[in-house]
Amino acid sequence: MLFIVLGVVAVIAIALAAMYNGLVHTKIRVDEAWSDITVQLKRRIDLIPNLVETVRGYAKHEKETFKQVTEARTAMMNAGNDVGANAKADNMLQGALKSIFAVAEAYPELKANTNFQDLQAELVDTEDKIQAARRFYNAAVRALNIKVKVFPTVIFAGMLGFTEREFFELDEAEQMAAEKPVDVKF
Repeated sequence: MLFIVLGVVAVIAIALAAMYNGLVHTKIRVDEAWSDITVQLKRRIDLIPNLVETVRGYAKHEKETFKQVTEARTAMMNAGNDVGANAKADNMLQGALKSIFAVAEAYPELKANTNFQDLQAELVDTEDKIQAARRFYNAAVRALNIKVKVFPTVIFAGMLGFTEREFFELDEAEQMAAEKPVDVKF
């Protein structure tokens, strides 16, 4: 009888350890994915001043566009680790960057500038990396949220301090704004 009780206790202990380790593993993947996003967002933030200065040299009268880019960049830098604030600032920055590229379309000599082309290519590459990092983050968040909600881990997750995480996504109004074409007037 003692061996049966010890066996049941051992099985329960192993199951609890496995659940805890699974939660820890998944939480670390979410943290890693968030780190990837912040690295790529920082890279984009660092590229923007060079891009703006290159365009500014050709389009001196586009002050409002430059102001929007600067404000969006500042919002992105101030968003911190708040997923919602980052998503909102990211949308704002994407719209501002569309304006910069729309301005560049009006200046053929700027479009032919090697420095501008290199910066634009780097920014496009960074945007692709940000998209990939977002997908990886959201997949990791989905896995964690599922683990936190399913039985039997739902019983222990809250007690052990594991909670759901927020997805990196745009709200409906921001998504519609991101899909709307940029209106540039001269």
